[in-house]
Amino acid sequence: MKKKITLLALIISVWNMQAQPRIWNLISLNQAKDLTSEAAKIVIRDANKELTKTIVTVVDKKMTPPSGDKHDYMSMGRYWWPNPETANKLPYIRKDGVVNPEIDKLDRIPLSIFARSVVTLSLAYHLTSNEKYAVKAIENLKKWFVDKDTKMNPNMNFGQTIPGRNKGKGRGEGILDTYSFVEMLDGVELLKNSPEYTKNEKQAINEWFTIYLDWLLTSEIGREEFSAKNNHGVAFDVQVVRFALFVGKNDIAEKFINEFPERRLFKQIETNGSQPLELARTTAFSYSIFNLTHIIDMCNMAKTLNIDLFNAKSVDGRSITKSIEFLIPYLGKPVTDFPYKQIKDWEKTQKEFCWLLYRADSFLSSPIYKKMYYKYLLPNEKTDNYILY
Repeated sequence: MKKKITLLALIISVWNMQAQPRIWNLISLNQAKDLTSEAAKIVIRDANKELTKTIVTVVDKKMTPPSGDKHDYMSMGRYWWPNPETANKLPYIRKDGVVNPEIDKLDRIPLSIFARSVVTLSLAYHLTSNEKYAVKAIENLKKWFVDKDTKMNPNMNFGQTIPGRNKGKGRGEGILDTYSFVEMLDGVELLKNSPEYTKNEKQAINEWFTIYLDWLLTSEIGREEFSAKNNHGVAFDVQVVRFALFVGKNDIAEKFINEFPERRLFKQIETNGSQPLELARTTAFSYSIFNLTHIIDMCNMAKTLNIDLFNAKSVDGRSITKSIEFLIPYLGKPVTDFPYKQIKDWEKTQKEFCWLLYRADSFLSSPIYKKMYYKYLLPNEKTDNYILY
């Protein structure tokens, strides 16, 4: 009898280890179950709002993609605007860092809202064990990935299109739109504990991501994004790894993780820690943090496979910590001290940098950035980052 109990405990332990989130910190999530923190209260408050909402799906958009199928996701390039020099305003022209509000008419915002709803509801379910949150999260997942009348086709053939260019086809850059699914799948991992998340739904969602992963790896648009040399290439790798882990293709995940230092880190980070392709943008500080955040996401997933990616270093000293150190002198300083362009969002990105430092400390034997982020992040500030990381 004792052996059976021990074996059962081992099986449960292994299952829990496999089911734990790949980006989020499961210890932090469990500690938040006492519900006393402001962050936990915010999550539950927001989840209660989600219970009454009806999400928008890809078939709800007014425009139809060139394929003629509204189930195909469609979005428009963020920084592309009507051409003032032509009568029909085509082809659109680029204004880096300036978002065209026309993007709200297509699928990018609904996808983000949907993914966030699953995150919020799954967190509330994990914190409270109240099935009503799981039921709503699963309902939303079914609309996007399961129900034949509303689900998204597993491709990004029309992601980040540009009016008047490329015959209406999507671009590699459009794949960045599904980065929202990376965090969302951590929420799905939490929902696996719910009896409401049935075998049929698990199988259907697994199949969706299996097909999408294959599309990422084999399509022309996927290969285009794989070849990207800036943050897009990093984000592509993170998505491949996350989706591969979700569908149980660990061999693909391990391959991309093991190739990541040479293919991405050491080519994007200079010996002084700068990221030239991000610093060339009109929001250089934001894009430097944006890229590093994706890199940290990859490090978290690598850690679940017992791979130390965070401390990877090239023979000439290129590393993640070097890149962080390049940006630290500008923490808490005015934008005028930053020697590159940053046309907006300085204070917002400062906070994001603090959370990056907070997460980076988790990879170190002893925290070295603690004083820096606590100087600017109020303890238990009203953000779910305290729960997630």
